[in-house]
Amino acid sequence: MRATRMMLHASHGPWGDSSRHLSTGEIERGLEKLAPPAGSGTLALIVSRGDDGERATPDSVRLTCEEGVPGDAWLRDAPDKPDAQITMMRADFGMLVANGQPLTLFGDNLIVDLDLSVENLPAGSRIQLGGALLEVTPEPHTGCMKYRQRFGKEALKITRAPGHRDQRLRGIYVKVASPGEVSVGDVLEVVSRGA
Repeated sequence: MRATRMMLHASHGPWGDSSRHLSTGEIERGLEKLAPPAGSGTLALIVSRGDDGERATPDSVRLTCEEGVPGDAWLRDAPDKPDAQITMMRADFGMLVANGQPLTLFGDNLIVDLDLSVENLPAGSRIQLGGALLEVTPEPHTGCMKYRQRFGKEALKITRAPGHRDQRLRGIYVKVASPGEVSVGDVLEVVSRGA
C-alpha cells in the first residue's frame, strides 16, 4: 500500500484559504451543472485523518468493521459510534466548493462520484465498493465550524438549506457491513436501497 501524507498546516493552515470561498450565487450556478451518477460511480480519493491535521491518501486500504479506514481519527475519537464510522462525500460538489483547494481539506474518508441524496441512498442502502460492502447509516453528516472556516459560510449555508438538505451535499456516513480491500478508481455499485 503506497500512501501519500499531506500536512494541512502549510500556507493556509488547516482552515483553508478564505480568498477561495465562493458566494451563494457561484455555488448555486456550479451546482446546477453537476449530475452525479445514481446506480454506480467510482472512488476518487481515500483519506485517513491523522493527528494535528495530517492526512494520508493511500491508493488502497482494507476497510474493516473494527477500524473503518485504518489509522483514521474515528477509531481514536468515536469508536463507540459505529454509525459514524466512515464519511463519504461527492467529489464533484467537493471540487466546486473547494475552489482549487485540496479535497483532503474536507476530512471525509471516501470521496466518490455518486449521488448521495436521500432519494438515491436512503438509510440502510448497501453499496459494493471493491471488496467491501458498505451500509448507509441514519447518522446525519452536517457541516461544522471547521467546514465553515475552510469553505465559507455560504458553502455551509447551502448544505443546510431546505432546498438542498436532501441532496446531502455535506456527505453521508457509512459503516462496513462486510470487510474488504478498496482502491482509488474502484467502482461503487448500489446493490440495495433502504426503506
